[in-house]
Amino acid sequence: MAKQYPQITDAHQAFIEQQRIFFVGTAGRSGRVNVSPKGMDSLRVLGPNRVVWLSVTGSGNESAAHVAENGRMTVMFCSFEGAPMILRLYGKAGVVYPRDPDWDGLIGEFPSLPGTRQLFDLQVDRVQTSCGMAVPLYDYEGDREALNQWACKKGPDGVEAYWKEKNQVSIDGAPTHIFPK
Repeated sequence: MAKQYPQITDAHQAFIEQQRIFFVGTAGRSGRVNVSPKGMDSLRVLGPNRVVWLSVTGSGNESAAHVAENGRMTVMFCSFEGAPMILRLYGKAGVVYPRDPDWDGLIGEFPSLPGTRQLFDLQVDRVQTSCGMAVPLYDYEGDREALNQWACKKGPDGVEAYWKEKNQVSIDGAPTHIFPK
């Protein structure tokens, strides 16, 4: 049975910090719903109602476009080891780019990752846990290095060129605001 909470408890935070993967769900006012898997030590709980996660360069930039439209975001964690549980964080997010004043205060929370693109600052207004008994058990083997290697090979100028080509609009044509107007 699902349980709902107004904030992230200490037990929730401990569970979140043990997970090696999380999933982000966003949607614009219309168009496609996006769900993306995330990893790479890229999420921090900064308080009972605040989570920040680091976004590295990817094939699209759907979350940024959707958040610019309405801010809605859900972050989901599943226990793939040990006791079963699913934990979801619901709230409103904002995008923080390297050009923004909050960037310097937040980026230090994360390891330096090549291809770093933006941060998402989620104000959590609801936490929900559910059983997760149907989630299969998996063994963690390690992080993939392919994305880091790709970004290092491209270099900062190559990554920026990729953003210009692939990350300025969502698959539905909504702007991501990766570059200032």
